[in-house]
Amino acid sequence: MNQFDWDNLRVFLGVARARSALEASHTLGVDQSTISRRMKRLEADIGSKLFDRTSQGHRLTSAGHRLLEHVEKLESTLTAVESDVFGDNMALTGEIRLGATEAFGSYFLAPHLAHFCTRHPSITVDLLPMPRSVNLSKREADASVTIDRPTTDSFVTSKLTRYRLLPYATADYLRQQGPIRDVSDLASLRWIDYVDDLLFTDQQVSLRKWLPSARSFLRSTSVIAQFQAARSGLGIALLPCFLASREPGLVPVLPDVVDVTRDFWLVAPAERRELARIKALWDYLRRVTELNQDFLMGQSAEIQWVP
Repeated sequence: MNQFDWDNLRVFLGVARARSALEASHTLGVDQSTISRRMKRLEADIGSKLFDRTSQGHRLTSAGHRLLEHVEKLESTLTAVESDVFGDNMALTGEIRLGATEAFGSYFLAPHLAHFCTRHPSITVDLLPMPRSVNLSKREADASVTIDRPTTDSFVTSKLTRYRLLPYATADYLRQQGPIRDVSDLASLRWIDYVDDLLFTDQQVSLRKWLPSARSFLRSTSVIAQFQAARSGLGIALLPCFLASREPGLVPVLPDVVDVTRDFWLVAPAERRELARIKALWDYLRRVTELNQDFLMGQSAEIQWVP
């Protein structure tokens, strides 16, 4: 191996995880031509082809899979070095990439993270609110707030909070309907729901599971799109209270009858969890959600802020 460039491993790792030089360029902040040039140089240095280039992206060869295993071990070792050797010098400095569900990340976490970043100006937080689960095994993030509890022992997992969902619609839409006295009266309404075959987890509350006698009028993979459709008066949607309760145009339906709750879990790879900046964010998120239990459970429409 001649004049091996270790920085090429970082680029290789990005392409292997994104399965695309174009996607990796966005993640790494490097243009696609530079990535392609670096991968050709790495393959020349190693003497093996690492990727098969296809119309669907970059697929690892057997040599690429072997290299990926070693590079991920190297990444874990470097993370441990950062935590153990630099210690307090790195305590509140650096970058954190936090994954989250789409609505919780956009409507609850984002404003609180703005406060966290003001408190810790040397920490940069990348917030990834997505309508899917962030893959921590592929290092898409340092930590994640998810509705799925991981089963692997390689992650540190903590229950973050419960949250509640209720049917919401505009007052104008509800006035056009007959009296709604119990859950059975909801079946005849125009529902806005998820696309069943594109649910990313069994923990998502779909109409098919919750109210199978009802019919979907509009479906979307995005809960924010569902929220906007209900807000526009198109029908009724089962929405998280933290998303809908602060919208003055939406009214909760049967709040004393409907009881749909789910859990958020805070998750991080064990070696990342030990970084001081991750610990600081971890503790902050626990304080924020504990302070906002009433808001998250639909018992209050007011967000509370950590003093």
